[in-house]
This record gives sequence, structure tokens and C-alpha cells, in this order.
Amino acid sequence: MSDPKDTINIENVVASTGIGQELDLQSVAMDLEGADYDPEQFPGLVYRTQNPKSAALIFRSGKIVCTGAKSTDDVHESLHIVFDKLRELKIPVDDDPEITVQNIVTSADLGRNLNLNAIAIGLGLENIEYEPEQFPGLVYRLDEPSVVALLFGSGKLVITGGKAPDDAREAVDVIVSRLNDLGLLDG
Repeated sequence: MSDPKDTINIENVVASTGIGQELDLQSVAMDLEGADYDPEQFPGLVYRTQNPKSAALIFRSGKIVCTGAKSTDDVHESLHIVFDKLRELKIPVDDDPEITVQNIVTSADLGRNLNLNAIAIGLGLENIEYEPEQFPGLVYRLDEPSVVALLFGSGKLVITGGKAPDDAREAVDVIVSRLNDLGLLDG
């Protein structure tokens, strides 16, 4: 059997930062080419970078959330592009604002179909949510690493809540180990 950790793919990295001052988003939107700002739809200004691809949500408070990046390196690179664009608009930005990764969403594949009913019983109802009428996946909350895994009957997993890329590898190991212990990965 191939190692499910080899199938891990980062789908989205969300990080936050701030420039420590309030912004006039209306004037930033007018001067920042490609910015989308519609305060009736969303309170922040949306600025998309193409290389690497991501979206920066810039708020009046000076807080910035970057989403859609495919790696932690990409999130840093995208935000540095945003910082440079703001500096070009004569908005003072520190040389190296702190960037905090809030959430890494990854996918993986266990390479076999899963019996979610058996898994729900085996893992114990205190750690999982499984309501197939509401949502086709089983929600499994892990303590170590502190992530939430969605398990699907196809054997596919989505792991969310990670703060570092290794959290997904650790989570896959924990899940495979628990399912093996319960005899639910046989066959």
C-alpha cells in the first residue's frame, strides 16, 4: 500500500498580518490598480496577486488577511507584494511585518474506500460528527495535532486548522494508525 502522506496536497494557506495603522480604503482602492472595493458587499478591499496566486483582504484597521495561497512561502511572497504596493502609495509599512499562518487546508487520499458508519462508532462519538443526511463526510477533531479532518467514503481526506505543513502529515499518521488499530483499513 502506498503511503497516504505522499498524496498530501496543500489547497489553501490563510495568514494574517497588519500594518499598524488605519487606512482610507476608498482612496487606496482608487490608487491601487486591480483592487476591488465594494463596502456594501464586503468591508475589506480585495487585492489579488497573480504570481503567486492569492487574495489579500485589506481592512480599514490596517489588518490584512491573505487567502488562496498554495504554500507558506507563497503566502509570504504575496503579502510582501502587497506591502510593496502600499509603500508605492506612500503608505508607511514596516520592513518586515509579522505574518501569522492561521490555517492550512490540505487534502490527502487513504487509497481505499472507508466505511464511515463503522469509523464513527470506532472513533467514539465524543470526537466526531457524522450526519450523512446533512453532509457526506465524517468530521473528526484531533487533539494532537490540533486539526479537524473530514473523512469521505472515497478515502479522501480534507485536513483543516493546521498551522504548519507538518500538521497534515502528523494528522494522516494519527488517522491511519487509529483506523488500523480499529481494523477499519483492512481489505
